[in-house]
Amino acid sequence: MSIFKWLLQALTPASRLVYLLSLPCILLSMPSFGSGIRGTITDENGKPLAFASIFVKRAGTGTTANEIGYYEVTLDSGRYEIIYQFLGYQTEVRNIEVLHDFVQVNVTLKPQATVLPTVVVQDGNEDPAYTIMRKAIAKAKYHTQQLDSYTARVYIKGAGKLKDYPWLAKRALQKEGIEKNRVYISESVSDVKYTRPNKFEEKVISIRSDGKDNNTSPNQYIFGSFYEPEIQGTISPLSPKAFSYYKFEYLGTFQDRNYEVSKIKVTPRLKGDNVVDGVINLVEDWWSIHSIDIHTSKMGIQVYIKAIYAPIEDKAWLPVSHQFKIEGKAFGFEAEYKYLATVSDYKIKLNPKLYVDNEKMEVIDEKVQKEEARKIVAQSKAAASKKGKQPQQDNAKLLQERLESGKEITRKELKTMMKEYEKQELKQQKEPEVISDNTFKIDSGAYKKDSTYWSSVRPVPLTTEEIKGYQKSDSMAVVARKQEEGDTLKSSKHKGFQPWDILIGDSYKVSRHSNFKIHFPMPGFNTVEGWNLVYKVSFGTILQDTNKTRLTITPAFRYAFSRKVASGNTRLVLRNSKYRLELEGGRYVKQYNADEPILPIVNSLTTLLLEKNLMKLYERRYIDLLYRRQLNQFVSVSGTLSWSKRHELQNTSNYKWVDRKSIEGYTENRPVNAELADTGFPDHEAFIGSVRVTARPWLKYNIRNGHKHEIPNSSPTFTLDYRKGFNSILQSDVDFDQIELGIKHEFNIGVRGHVDVALRAGGFLNNNKMYFMDYKHFLGNLTPFATSDPVGSFRLLDYYNYSTDDRYFAGNVHYHFRRFLVTSFPLARMAGISENVFVNYLATPMSKNYTEVGYSIDGILRFLRLEAIAAFQDGKYLNYGFRIGISTALSVNFSDN
Repeated sequence: MSIFKWLLQALTPASRLVYLLSLPCILLSMPSFGSGIRGTITDENGKPLAFASIFVKRAGTGTTANEIGYYEVTLDSGRYEIIYQFLGYQTEVRNIEVLHDFVQVNVTLKPQATVLPTVVVQDGNEDPAYTIMRKAIAKAKYHTQQLDSYTARVYIKGAGKLKDYPWLAKRALQKEGIEKNRVYISESVSDVKYTRPNKFEEKVISIRSDGKDNNTSPNQYIFGSFYEPEIQGTISPLSPKAFSYYKFEYLGTFQDRNYEVSKIKVTPRLKGDNVVDGVINLVEDWWSIHSIDIHTSKMGIQVYIKAIYAPIEDKAWLPVSHQFKIEGKAFGFEAEYKYLATVSDYKIKLNPKLYVDNEKMEVIDEKVQKEEARKIVAQSKAAASKKGKQPQQDNAKLLQERLESGKEITRKELKTMMKEYEKQELKQQKEPEVISDNTFKIDSGAYKKDSTYWSSVRPVPLTTEEIKGYQKSDSMAVVARKQEEGDTLKSSKHKGFQPWDILIGDSYKVSRHSNFKIHFPMPGFNTVEGWNLVYKVSFGTILQDTNKTRLTITPAFRYAFSRKVASGNTRLVLRNSKYRLELEGGRYVKQYNADEPILPIVNSLTTLLLEKNLMKLYERRYIDLLYRRQLNQFVSVSGTLSWSKRHELQNTSNYKWVDRKSIEGYTENRPVNAELADTGFPDHEAFIGSVRVTARPWLKYNIRNGHKHEIPNSSPTFTLDYRKGFNSILQSDVDFDQIELGIKHEFNIGVRGHVDVALRAGGFLNNNKMYFMDYKHFLGNLTPFATSDPVGSFRLLDYYNYSTDDRYFAGNVHYHFRRFLVTSFPLARMAGISENVFVNYLATPMSKNYTEVGYSIDGILRFLRLEAIAAFQDGKYLNYGFRIGISTALSVNFSDN
């Protein structure tokens, strides 16, 4: 694993765009042969213009200069129009004839002359940037649909170094061969293809890497588009919501060949993650992106982006070069990475339904050009009336007619027509719920290319420092590859079984499709068992390689030292993408609440240190069967059958680390409940079944190499549960029926934040014979730590006091602010801090409208959450408390599995 990948994983969900860059590789530069052009690009003072863009107009190809301004483009014999560009400098156009050798062409670029018009303030004292942005935003959807398809070649080079790391990681990094401040280089060449509306294909044809990380796909950014409302989770300046997120300032206009380009400064209204600041340059009349120079942040990682676009075939502006600088520092790690991508050999196919000569279509801003807009709307209504149509019935054909007519069009009309056009296109799609369909392949010979090949395809010449870095890495790459191929050198990661593995655990590869794991032994303490030890092993194997059907067997052994009882269970899991089958049986302890709200390690601490034995346990001998199946992409169903012989347990240990005189001692191992005076029970058998139907009717997907992946929060989740206790079957001594309906969803409310909602309502149709573990329980918490799902659990609620065998309703609502109290300070937002307020409500026959109102600061040190909560009953104050949890951004689910 590369240090960059390891570091970014440690930083937690950083953007996929940053993950793309963690690819150190090794290569050696060789001189090139053939014909073409080469030279240096400098400013008027002779300073090299690093990463300047070179575009060959007729050939649709290009390259980027390296860090010292040197460039080289291989071309066949012929005459070419060469365009040299660099942000902030005037574009230079050269007509050059190439014969049978390389032509030396050194270029000096002059600073860009930006002109402000005489009048820069519109009616109402509005900056003219807003008119420009409104037009560009109105046309953004047009640009996303303008091309039916395109193909291109993408070259990526990254160079990065680890600048600092904590001393605890030093040994592990040295083992990986990673040195501080050493430059690591990566290169890849890919052929990409886009097919409207959402299909991307990439084939990596060559890679130079260390052989350990093959994820070299550039499509996380290359296939992204600033014409979309979001790119990699960041709000685009061309989003329909952009005016709520950004302020714009007109900096002037400059001439680039025959195009006038408006320079717009972009400033976030609220600084923080997922917004950009910098400059976006827009081609007037076309309202296309000319270039961008922006900055954004992702979980504390600073990302600086520069991109230059070119008019491909004078029909569509597409990106031809990208630059990234990534800086990150967290948990003692500090890294810097520079990334360069060039896109060349464009072949485009226009969407015939939307083709229009961009110079003919003028977009009118109704807010400023009021009189022109009224005339256009009147003409549109008259034309529609003559054809017997109402304007709102305009379809794709009418849109094409309007665009081809060369007449002016208002922003509102264009947006309405594009929306209607997309609706019609969506209806024709086979899978309208699929947002993107990406295919990523690596050519079988991608790693076998030699230095001669690389010198012929590399569009950006290597610097002397990069060449030295590759030479230093070559020997290490050979060693690593031999280790992976099973050469005579032995990898330290595959030593086989060691005696100490019994105490610390480890994983072993048994065969190509099978593995064996010894889990780390988990000690714990509770008043029922005293000290206890849980020891697990597991064996997993793929039974069918075609559909990835996998069988996992996990036996577990548990010994209770105070009870002097050994117990255990075995779980068998058979699963694939369509279904999951679980069979489990044995003798084991269990919490009365089957959702197990108290983590064993937390209970051990509260018991030993605070003298609070909160976890209440009983023992069962049991067989459980679960079957879950995906009926279709929106609906799944699961069913369970459980037979158990249940036995009440008593405290057997009074051991403690701290003896608190204010506490009389441990409470008995019997939950206290407001509805049931005595929760104790005799030994009995219980046979219980349940069915759950889960529906997510508006779920959206991304497809990656033919496999669908759900887009989180793209649809509310509806659940319907039915649970029944079967009387007199297998000597079962329970008789009840329970039904519950639930909904859970997360959605945005404008630009100010987003909301998480979880609602559950249900009741017992009959409760003829029940024991306390059969009641409806709720996720309460009396510990200092919040370890359950933040949305769906309570913070101060007693675990069992309001458990019920009657009707109930539970609701949890969380509101996440973009700006509130602490987050009113930009430094707090930039540090990843967010604020939440939440309300938890419970209604049962005895709960007296139990309500919690809380406030939390999330993202402290990027991974902690601090909460303050007050509880009320029937509107009267009850108590308060504080809780510490894991940041909701990390999406950590705790379990005892």
